[in-house]
Amino acid sequence: MDLTTATQTRPLSLALVVASDRDGRFAPVITDWFRSRLAGREDFTVTVVDLAEVDLPTSLSYRPSPAVLAELAKVTPVLEAADAFVVITPEYNHSFPASLKNLIDRHYTEWQAKPVGFVSYGGISGGLRAVEQLRQVYAEMHAVTVRETVSFHHAHSQFDENGQHKDPAGADLAAEALLDQLGWWGRALRDAKSVHPYGK
Repeated sequence: MDLTTATQTRPLSLALVVASDRDGRFAPVITDWFRSRLAGREDFTVTVVDLAEVDLPTSLSYRPSPAVLAELAKVTPVLEAADAFVVITPEYNHSFPASLKNLIDRHYTEWQAKPVGFVSYGGISGGLRAVEQLRQVYAEMHAVTVRETVSFHHAHSQFDENGQHKDPAGADLAAEALLDQLGWWGRALRDAKSVHPYGK
């Protein structure tokens, strides 16, 4: 097998970014459900970046303190190594969590020329207003957002006390479509960058 063929067949490194850092958050239920949708797929390897486990201050500095650098060391290498991302986000006040904006703003090249998919949840909107804003933010990062999403409207009512989806057929199809698109874009962009680095 030559190097090109090996690159094309190597699974994509997928980083799941869990955006919520609130106490009592519903994010673990959504994250566990989505990870279960990945269990049978051989085209991805998965690493979770949980922003509840990262303590980044909200103020940005051109000269981060040692404490900030230590926190960034938990996430920056994962983002750099990723071929693709799925952002799991709630909707807060018609937008997305500050913790996620903080993470995005502290990185740049780590997002470039990589695909981003979204799994959102919330009330009546299912987090879709947060997703539409994130599409604009990620465009500025030179990332490619895929069209298909997974959205949970009134998310708490869709899962039982054990975290199992009560009627999973529609959500399962949506997750499959999202991952298929993410896989296509991930392979296409990875292959393109292997021939010609982005922005060079």
